[in-house]
Amino acid sequence: MGSGAANGEMEPFVEVDPSGRYGRYNELLGSGSVKKVYRAFDQEEGIEVIEIINNKNIIALYSVWRDEERNTLNFITEVCTSGNLREYRKKHRQVSTKALKKWPRQILKGLDYLHTHEPCIIHRDLNCCNVFINGNVGQVKIGDLGLAAIVGKSHCARTMVGTPEFMAPELYEENYTELVDIYSFGMCVFEMVTLELPYNECDNVAKTYKKVISGVRPQAMDKG
Repeated sequence: MGSGAANGEMEPFVEVDPSGRYGRYNELLGSGSVKKVYRAFDQEEGIEVIEIINNKNIIALYSVWRDEERNTLNFITEVCTSGNLREYRKKHRQVSTKALKKWPRQILKGLDYLHTHEPCIIHRDLNCCNVFINGNVGQVKIGDLGLAAIVGKSHCARTMVGTPEFMAPELYEENYTELVDIYSFGMCVFEMVTLELPYNECDNVAKTYKKVISGVRPQAMDKG
């Protein structure tokens, strides 16, 4: 099994999902503290890919399975051609105000879908690394729902998870609703505009935490 490689040879899969439909190549696209992203291939549809959430501003999830032997949880998702928004923004530093308005609108549409879903879904780790873009059409999609919480009618969750610079004060206090995603959205817009991480002046999580719970704004907001 495999896909045609650049040199004309068949590139072998290093892993195949239990259904036999999706094959993973050894090409690492990116990694984080708890995840690795590899290029993969859907043999049935003939497309590259890395319960589907059916919304144009949410990354489609095609398959999930647990690999007991490797002790990993594997996700097969669609691929966004230009990677995540943080990488894209660093690559294209001269972006018009028009474009900077289009991206946040699409993120809000994705969040609205999650938050008005029955039951409500809280992303809990929204940041520019978890927002992906198809740069050729300017389409933005929210991805990486690995830390998302499905909440009942109370819309209340209590587990502290997320990326410290993007976490709302109430998330640190472990009593929050979907509004924490709106706070994180604001920090995403901050990064898009300033090209700096929120609270970049803090050199450890404790300092970031103190500023966030005290309501101190990121230093870069005070720049002219």
